[in-house]
Amino acid sequence: MKYAVTVATGHFGERVVLKLLTLVSFNDIVVIARDVEKAKQMYPTAVEIRQGDYDDEKMMEKAFAGIDRVLFVSSQPNARHPRLAQHQNVVTAAANAGVKYLAYTSFPHADTSDAPLAKDHRATEKMIIDARIPHSFLRNNWYLENELPLIKAAQAGEPFIYATGEETVGWAEEIFYAEGAAKVMTMLEQDPLEVYEFHGAQHTYKELAKAIQEATGKTFPVQAVDLAQYQADLAKTDLDAAQINFKVAMQKLIASGALNERVAKKDVAFGMTHEQILENNINNENALENVLGMPLPSLSAQVKDLLANKPKYLI
Repeated sequence: MKYAVTVATGHFGERVVLKLLTLVSFNDIVVIARDVEKAKQMYPTAVEIRQGDYDDEKMMEKAFAGIDRVLFVSSQPNARHPRLAQHQNVVTAAANAGVKYLAYTSFPHADTSDAPLAKDHRATEKMIIDARIPHSFLRNNWYLENELPLIKAAQAGEPFIYATGEETVGWAEEIFYAEGAAKVMTMLEQDPLEVYEFHGAQHTYKELAKAIQEATGKTFPVQAVDLAQYQADLAKTDLDAAQINFKVAMQKLIASGALNERVAKKDVAFGMTHEQILENNINNENALENVLGMPLPSLSAQVKDLLANKPKYLI
């Protein structure tokens, strides 16, 4: 069985490869990266490295030759390199190369979400379905690392300001999403699910502030504001317009409830089989914890871990 990870020089891809090395033989792992020299510096010499550029369909097809299972890490939006065009190249290449299974890193509830960020992921999921490649969609919620600048600023005593109200986020450290991806890829005794809504426990920004205080022992002002005030406060900082717009967009996304995983349990009707009951309530299970086979650490424990000085390759 040959496993390949795309964008393997990226932080997420690297974490997945390092986890795979603990689950399968290094002989069965193929690292796919646009920059081969960078990949050679990152991985043991025994790991096979192939060049793959999402802009080049034929190169990707060559990279996928002989591969059974692929983790397809989504690309970053880029005006010069349209993400959907890149993703179509990857899907077409995988289909032409005869890849037997594709796991794709997607967006929470991509099939139904109205969030702007969901659009490309929904289209990519459809590409994969239309290509008739057996697959799983790994719909990752929010990486706790996304909040690292905010966490470090609060640790330094700066005000913790947010504009998301009481909406919640399913934060978890990136390492857990990466380990979940590696675990799904290596499921051989059972068929992986088509969709995994991966997320941590639901928390508000107010609860995140409390977790930072618990993890660091530091106190700092915590203030909830509306989006207009949030943007006005950012305008007083040394951030440029692009950075301000990005931060406001992220707060707006979360305030919309796009990362809220509180799905109400569906009714259980008389006469349902056990399998139907489970299927009817699948969204209420914590898929990430189920795949990892363990509960996630508390939010404060994850904040503490994120701030800790630890070896880069600690899995």
